[in-house]
Amino acid sequence: MDTLFNLTAIISAYLLGSLSSAIIVCRLAGLPDPRQQGSGNPGATNVLRFGGKKLAAIVLLGDMLKGLIPVLIALGLGLPDKITAAVGLAAFAGHLYPVFFGFRGGKGVATAVGVIFALSWLTGLALVGTWLLISRVFRISSLAAICAALSAPLYIWLIEQPLPAYMVTVSAMSIILIWRHHSNIRNLIQGNEPHIGRKKTEADT
Repeated sequence: MDTLFNLTAIISAYLLGSLSSAIIVCRLAGLPDPRQQGSGNPGATNVLRFGGKKLAAIVLLGDMLKGLIPVLIALGLGLPDKITAAVGLAAFAGHLYPVFFGFRGGKGVATAVGVIFALSWLTGLALVGTWLLISRVFRISSLAAICAALSAPLYIWLIEQPLPAYMVTVSAMSIILIWRHHSNIRNLIQGNEPHIGRKKTEADT
């Protein structure tokens, strides 16, 4: 029974993660599919470009909650550490590869932050602070996301000295986030990565 319950929790987290906030919000607002606009990434930064700040904020919040809620529920139910960690990773995977939208999702920054907030709110605040600082100074969203991803395992280790299962999940998400930004890293090296507010950019969450 426990095995079935744990599996249900993980699958449910994946399905929740598969609800693309960007696509749903744009459809409700009568806007084009974000996968067909701008960078083609269904994330808050891309929605900001053609939908405005309000819709982008809703998308950002929605993506964060997809990671936050299932992990908080797992913690509240007292699920084993490994299962709680798997729930967070499943929600993150759902955002990257949403079953409801042809497995074509976003880069996962906001959802990963939501997962980390549930595991350690202080670490979550540190990551948000890092993103805001880098984006404010350099005006490049992808650079801010990459710096936050690189910092996440170090922050949670220093702040919480977490359980091994949580450390594995945070490290795995960080590695995947950096990999998902490989085109942005190439553009950064070449000096071609656009700044926040410009029309064409792949610096999306």
